[in-house]
Amino acid sequence: MQHVSTRGAARPLDFRGATLAGLASDGGLYVPAEWPRWTPGQFRALRDASYAETAIAVLSPFVGDALTAGELRALVEAAYGSFAHAAVTPLVQLDHRHWLLELHHGPTLAFKDLALQLLGRLFAHFLAGETVPLTIIGATSGDTGSAAIAAVAGLPGMRIVMLHPEGRVSDVQRRQMTTVDVGNVHNVAIAGSFDDAQAIVKALFNDPGFRARHRLAAVNSINWARLAAQVVYYVFAAVRLGAPDAPVAFSVPTGNFGDIFAGYVASRMGLPVSALILATNENDILARALGKGDYSRRPLTATASPSMDIQVSSNFERLLFDLHGRDSDALAAAMAGFEATGRMVLPEPVRAEAATLFRAVRVTGAQMAATLAWAHAASGQLLDPHTGIGLAAARRLEASIEGPIVTLATAHPAKFPAAVEAATGIFPMLPPRAAGLFDRAEHFSRLPAETGAVRAFIDGLGA
Repeated sequence: MQHVSTRGAARPLDFRGATLAGLASDGGLYVPAEWPRWTPGQFRALRDASYAETAIAVLSPFVGDALTAGELRALVEAAYGSFAHAAVTPLVQLDHRHWLLELHHGPTLAFKDLALQLLGRLFAHFLAGETVPLTIIGATSGDTGSAAIAAVAGLPGMRIVMLHPEGRVSDVQRRQMTTVDVGNVHNVAIAGSFDDAQAIVKALFNDPGFRARHRLAAVNSINWARLAAQVVYYVFAAVRLGAPDAPVAFSVPTGNFGDIFAGYVASRMGLPVSALILATNENDILARALGKGDYSRRPLTATASPSMDIQVSSNFERLLFDLHGRDSDALAAAMAGFEATGRMVLPEPVRAEAATLFRAVRVTGAQMAATLAWAHAASGQLLDPHTGIGLAAARRLEASIEGPIVTLATAHPAKFPAAVEAATGIFPMLPPRAAGLFDRAEHFSRLPAETGAVRAFIDGLGA
């Protein structure tokens, strides 16, 4: 399987090359040259499969010959063998229409573990025997950083530099990053927003000399391997609710568009997805884009769902590439215009095509809190604020959507205790596997939100 850049100028790469490259050299994002297409029988064959077996089946066409069957199996089983629930991503029923897909049973209590526990092992496998170390650089709005650090801390041949917006992640999210006292882990608090941190990461990747000098790799969802791993749980959930013989809808709390794009990929593979509900908070650039064609940056609003406090959604480019008929020249021109002006108007045919699958909903903080209270009263479930936004959107649209509706429960409620307690009156406790988090010392650096400052910091770490 070859992978091509959305902007067309970078050379195609196999799965190994795309995984190690992260961002394409032309500034675009890698996607498979074509989407694999499954028969109904291939989906039915997974109804009794474990999560690891499902992952092997789903990932195989993307991996191609970059890994042997035995290598892929070993990496997958190692990635998911330590999750706290035997099902890895269990389904929980809320009522006759609504289900939760719990994605927070990994080591850092968030859905990012599902991809990054595998990605870290892919890096280690692909780098085996090489002498030039890899520098993994990423920006996080909260959960990516801790999951990435948990995946690569202490592994040979690589180091990680993770940027987070100072004061804009929860205490649990921050401490899960900054209390990891391992030599190959470097945390940086940026005096700015997540969008600022993400822009710095992209700028460093687009600096050819710096990129080559430090052999940069990405763990953000710009890395295609990470999104491929997230396709798995859509298939795993859907086949347990009747797919491919009945449709299933998913509601996804959405910021950077990576998680919901994985659902789009599952649909392109043939999974009968009746709708992908794109749920945003007050930072609603994606709801405006899909609802009105207005993809434009606005001032960022700090909310109780900080992982969704984003005004530039990197992975939206992957969807636009497909919606532009995979015309890389047209897509590159559109993205250049957006990067210059902060605004893009989606042509009506593009917006209408997206609307055949995506349904976008903006959820306020008050609506999120009311949904947290409803979920606890109706079924005894404590949800985190991001999951609450997804469920609020799902309940709002339930009358117009076919089949069961699965809301992705993207984080454990204990990662956001203040918001959960304010809505439900109950303070969610950290599970035993996270005990001691607030007893450990923190280690991180503070830098201005400037590319030059971060470049100098990484140069100072040595080659």
